[in-house]
Amino acid sequence: MDNRINQIRRKISALRLEMAGVEATVRDLVNRDRDCTEKALAQMELRQKINLLIGEWKAAGGSDVLPDVRDRVRLRPLKKVDPVRAIARR
Repeated sequence: MDNRINQIRRKISALRLEMAGVEATVRDLVNRDRDCTEKALAQMELRQKINLLIGEWKAAGGSDVLPDVRDRVRLRPLKKVDPVRAIARR
């Protein structure tokens, strides 16, 4: 069962990456005042798939807390600023 849970988590991660790309495309289309209907529908479809996979994950015994957007952003490493370069830019 553990293997099944890990497979589902990998699928969820892959779909989240794909969804991030689609979200960026939608933002770009909106910013350029273009029609984003197809991409927005694709984004909603990806969300539905993720929700189904989360249901499967829970049914398979997954009990870890899945990170939400705030948790994922908090886990990203911050850009390290080189003090020498920062001074040189001034």
